[in-house]
Amino acid sequence: MPRVVVIGGGIAGLSAAYYLSKGGLTSTLVESRPRLGGVIQTERVEGCIIEAGPDSFLAIKPAAVELLGELGLADQVIGSNDHLRKTFVRKRGRLLPLPDGLMMMVPTRILPLVGTRLLSWRTKLRMGLELLRAPRPAAGDESVAQFVEAHYGAEAVEYLAEPLLSGVYGGDPRDLSVASVLPRFVELANRYGSLTRGVLAARAQAARGAGRSRPHASPAPLFRSLKGGLGQMVEAVEAAIAGRAEVRRGRAQAIERSGDGFRIKLGGDWLEADRLVVACEAHSGAGLLQGVDARLAGLLGQVPYTSSMTVALGFDAADFPHPPVGFGFLVPKTERRRLMACTWVGTKFSHRVPAGQVVARCFMAGRDEAALNEPDETVIPALTRELHEIAGFTAPPRFARVFRWPRSMAQYTVGHGTRLAEIEARVAAIPGLHLAGNAYEGIGVPDCIRLGRRAAERILAG
Repeated sequence: MPRVVVIGGGIAGLSAAYYLSKGGLTSTLVESRPRLGGVIQTERVEGCIIEAGPDSFLAIKPAAVELLGELGLADQVIGSNDHLRKTFVRKRGRLLPLPDGLMMMVPTRILPLVGTRLLSWRTKLRMGLELLRAPRPAAGDESVAQFVEAHYGAEAVEYLAEPLLSGVYGGDPRDLSVASVLPRFVELANRYGSLTRGVLAARAQAARGAGRSRPHASPAPLFRSLKGGLGQMVEAVEAAIAGRAEVRRGRAQAIERSGDGFRIKLGGDWLEADRLVVACEAHSGAGLLQGVDARLAGLLGQVPYTSSMTVALGFDAADFPHPPVGFGFLVPKTERRRLMACTWVGTKFSHRVPAGQVVARCFMAGRDEAALNEPDETVIPALTRELHEIAGFTAPPRFARVFRWPRSMAQYTVGHGTRLAEIEARVAAIPGLHLAGNAYEGIGVPDCIRLGRRAAERILAG
């Protein structure tokens, strides 16, 4: 039976250990932090469920739902309250709603687009004329900003693409690769020319397929989560691998080849492994793999990361003149100070906030490490003042929690696909080595689960 070591106890590494266990293989899971789960962390404060990292996952990607079903948590899965879903964008000091029918930055309905005050008439006209855009050969990878501007203009980048993608990637659309971040949009644009026409055609085709299989079904929610928070998933995986995976605390310091396998330095010990899954951040994997393949290590080190910070602020609902409307708001870079986005937790998900309370989940990200290192006593008052100004209320918070995630958000910059192809080729040339995590083929929870499972399946396949 091969000896398997998994480096990294985030959801990718946990998934690898789980699927190895399910396939009959034991493993050793190495984690430097005092707890497992990586950026997935749930706390309970005054009856409120507070997510320190991601609060949900996209319903359209199946890996997370499949894992939760296997763990016996299917009855705990909840969907976002999409009937209340309305997102606002700050423009010139006002919160303006995203127009209905918008799919990311792609308009699919005429009247809401015409009526929105978020975009100028020049941009609206540009979006309408985009329907006439003819297919043209792709000119290689380009940035998200270049792609969106070519279709809809600079204002669509500034007030749609940038705030929407910053909340997901914590990066700049002028750096992000459209082929890696929005591959489906690239495919539709190449086929139809008009991105709007392509999205409408794809939506119609999906509706026909859904109509045949479930003619009276309601639309699926955009996001899914767990009643008790995503930390439930981490706890369930830990319980499932107990006795089948040994968890070793400490930071792996180096990896060396050892015969046909590997050995991993951990403190004063060396762990021997026939199969190895590196499921930590790419920048950490780069340091570990230097002695195995210097070029591979260099490629991993080229994957940029940004840091993030989430701040949960709890309020008494009675202190609000009016209940918060919608899921929350986004702040474009052109109007941003600290706050990038805010979610009203109790509106987005039921079961998260008791009656009589309001929880704002505030998000900050970027390359400004100084802000990340500011003490809570500085961050909380500054963020509260900014939230008051933007959202138009003055209620004092009854509690606050700050969570910092240094260098946690992988950035798929222009050229990422080329870099990934070389990474995969070099890994394939090293028998027994596997990579998983958010640096490669998707940053979301389902993507990380899928890559952890794929690594396990390849090991089990021999």
